[in-house]
Amino acid sequence: MPDALISTDDCVKKSTTYIAVAISLLIGFLGGVIFSSIQSSGTNPAVTAAQPAAPASPALSSQQANKIMALSQRVSKNPLDVDAWTELGNIFFDTNQSAQAITAYEKSLKLRPSDSNVLTDLGVMYRRSGQPDKAIKAFERASSIDPANTHARFNKGIVLLYDKGDALGAIKAWEDLLKLNPGARATDGRPVADFIAEAKAKVDGKK
Repeated sequence: MPDALISTDDCVKKSTTYIAVAISLLIGFLGGVIFSSIQSSGTNPAVTAAQPAAPASPALSSQQANKIMALSQRVSKNPLDVDAWTELGNIFFDTNQSAQAITAYEKSLKLRPSDSNVLTDLGVMYRRSGQPDKAIKAFERASSIDPANTHARFNKGIVLLYDKGDALGAIKAWEDLLKLNPGARATDGRPVADFIAEAKAKVDGKK
């Protein structure tokens, strides 16, 4: 292709990819160092249900890459900066980088273990990384901390039905959700009642 036809957008995407790779290496390095530091010291947007197959990770924008770099510098200077760890987790969540999100959220929860929203997001990331049992435990912890956390209850039902084949467990999770919010809907607009009907149909089909 002639040089004159190479768009600036292509250049931005390539450079962003290089930045993302460098940042991923930096986060990996910081992760080990900061985990050791935390151990030695002794010390919500709506969450959607993750799909069974993890979506492809989009390319980081320059803004996201810069934000990750800034947050990485923050936690390198202060490993106990819980808000920075949470923000890192959120960026990795939004860009479908589940392994990095899990690392950041777990570090955040070591510092602030009662954050129901972070636990819910962590559960979604566990599911996307193929760890449904850990996802369920995270959602249950979130619900125990904040019984009104409808996102945790909804996502627990999703994992139980579609990953664990536990239709009865999913029905209970969603019925408990409807007791809190009778008009609850998924982010795609489907009423939770429709998910319950689907689960019940699976139960009937096994009889």
